[in-house]
Formats: sequence, structure tokens, C-alpha cells
Amino acid sequence: MIKTFSLAHAAVGTALAAGAVVSASAAFAADVVDLGPRPAFLVDQMEDGALKDTLMACMGAPAEVSLFSIGHRGAAMQFPEHTKESYVAAARMGAGIIECDVTFTKDKALVCRHAQNDLHTTTNILATDLAEKCTQPFVPASGDDTAQAECRTSDLTLAEFRTLTGKMDAADASAETVEGYMDATAGWRTDLYAAPGGTLMTHAESIDLIKSLGGKFTPELKTPSVDMPFDGFSQEDYAQKMIDEYKAAGVPASDVLAQSFNLEDVLYWIENEPEFGKQAVYLDDSYDIEGWDPMDASTWTHTMTELKDMGVNYIAPPMWVLVTVEDGEIVPSVYAKEAKAAGLNIITWTLERSGPLVTGGGWYYQSISDVTDSDGVMYELVDVLAQDVGIVGLFSDWPATVTFYANCMGLK
Repeated sequence: MIKTFSLAHAAVGTALAAGAVVSASAAFAADVVDLGPRPAFLVDQMEDGALKDTLMACMGAPAEVSLFSIGHRGAAMQFPEHTKESYVAAARMGAGIIECDVTFTKDKALVCRHAQNDLHTTTNILATDLAEKCTQPFVPASGDDTAQAECRTSDLTLAEFRTLTGKMDAADASAETVEGYMDATAGWRTDLYAAPGGTLMTHAESIDLIKSLGGKFTPELKTPSVDMPFDGFSQEDYAQKMIDEYKAAGVPASDVLAQSFNLEDVLYWIENEPEFGKQAVYLDDSYDIEGWDPMDASTWTHTMTELKDMGVNYIAPPMWVLVTVEDGEIVPSVYAKEAKAAGLNIITWTLERSGPLVTGGGWYYQSISDVTDSDGVMYELVDVLAQDVGIVGLFSDWPATVTFYANCMGLK
């Protein structure tokens, strides 16, 4: 059942502003936000009810950029992630904030990649002469042994990194050839926008591009695959360099939501870069701890009040952590209630990363799999996250889905 939208929940404008973060009034350089057919497709799959009626009434209405809509690696459902093309696509779909995951090369240049060790699945490196520089060059599958490869940004200089092109993130572990290993894009994604190859970007280049599009920034400092310090480059140097590149580009701290799964990185920014630190985002991966339960606060490493007392203002768990099922309905989890009670702003991830939902939705829907049986559940989940949990931003691999909802509900 749809809830009435209240000014108290006009959160991305007001809750982000509570940390002096981004203004919701900024417009992208693109004149028109183009949502395409997917939002209507998803609404068509919904069960009849008040929420569906409300969303149907918004069909065809002009859409604007929303800070509630965050481009996860750009628009990674169909465009090679962390490429220029993916970022532009996210902007055109109205994502008010766009993510560059930040890692570093052999010569300590910051670049946009989801992980330091993903070049073998996200770029064409295995089909180039640089393959021999990989930490683990390609080994074909043989018998019971799967194919192996590991290529790190730290295996290459920036000049070498620039020669690569992006592809859809995928690999076939049963492949006996490099070509077969690389040709593994999931059927619900596409390679249509991957040819002739996505344009890789440095972190500084992503700043310039997103800035030119009128967007805001949520860089994530990725956990290194190499031991730190790396050739004299410490974790603190790494965290500081990411912030320094925004300063060098003249980007105000209020436009940047720096993220990390490493709480120590967030605390470093809070202490050493307080203007950036007050909207730094702690990506909570406590779910990896054995016995951890979002419905049982006694299993948590830190209480929400403890995090708030440390200076953390933004927390970002995956979607499933924030919801549970009661009497057949999606409702907020204990984790969500405690975070809100402690005054933490909540961002979550990642919509449109699960493929068709007819079989339960997989990892991102694990806490509500019992009621996840069609793509129509997607907007039911988004509505609970927005209206009941009170999130201030939602990452999506296809930002148009979130932008449509945000516009319909007045989330600017």
C-alpha cells in the first residue's frame, strides 16, 4: 500500500543538506532526462493496488535529475562499467550522483575500476600483449580445473592502462580459450553497447566528466589487492589522494560523498578532511561476519549509536539488510530502524543487478525472497526503502528505474 509522501521525507534534498551536502537544484548539461521503456515495463508487472495506480499516473510525465538516483558504476546493466559511455548513460537517465570506484596503478595513478584485480573480467587485457603482465596470466580450464586469470591495475602503469578498453563484467570459468573466457555476458545484460569497447577513465577524468554533466560524486576507495604500503604508498596516502583530486578540480566537499567498506578510511576523512568527512559513507559489510543478523542488534560489531558517536553520518548496507517480511509484506528490518533512530542517513545498493526476479531475486533480495516472484516486486521494495526505511539515495545499475520513482514521488 502506498504511503503519502511527506516533506519530512524529501530526504535527498534535506537529509543530504543536513550534512551540507549537495544541492538538489543542479541540472545536468543534458537537456532531457530519457527514462526509456523499462520503468513502464516494471510497473506493468506489478500487482494491482494503490502503488501501481500512483506510478501508472506518472507515466509519460517529464522527468528531472534526482539526487535520490545514484548511478552504480554508471549504468552497468548494459554499458561496460566505469567507462565514459556508462557514466554518460547514467546522467542521461537522470542519476544525480554517479560513482567512480577508485583504485590505483603501478605508478600510483588513481583510476576507475570496481576492484584492483578485475581487469581480466572488465577489460580486453587478456586479448592484448599486456596479458603477460597479469598477476595470474590466463590458464585454460582443463578437466576438473576451472580457467584462471587475475589482472590488477597495479600490474600496469597508467600509460599501459590507457591502452585497454572496457567490456561487460563477465568471465566463463569453463572456457578453454581466452576468447571463450571473455565472452560470458549474462543473457539479461547485453554486449550491444560494449563495441568497439568502453573508454576507461582515470579518477580525475571521471571528475571532469561528471562535473561537465552537472552531476555529483560518490567515489569509493577500494580495498587494495596488494599489501599496503605499496612501494611507499600508504593507505592514508591513498585515502588522501582521492580527496586531493576533488580539491584540485575545484569541487566543493559538499558535492562529494566519499565511500569505503573500511571504517578506518571513513574515520580518516572525518579527522583529516572534516568537510568531506561529514558526508563520508560507511559501506557496512558486517553481513560477511558469521552469525551476524540484521534482525539481532546483539550480533553487530558496532551499534548505530556508536557509529554516530564516531562521527559517521551516512551508512550504506545492501538492500536486503534493510528489509524483512512480516505477514507477507515487506517491512523495515531492525537494522533499518536502529540506523534511523541513531540519526544516520541511509543509502543502499544495488537495484537492477539481479536479473529477472521470478526466481526470488538472488543475493540482493535474500531477506524477502519469499515474496519475490516477479519484476513487479522491484517497485514495491523501492517504495518501502523510500517511504518506510527513509533512505536518502539508491544505487542502481539502470538509473532510469530509480529516477522514475523519485520523480513520481517528489524525491528531488
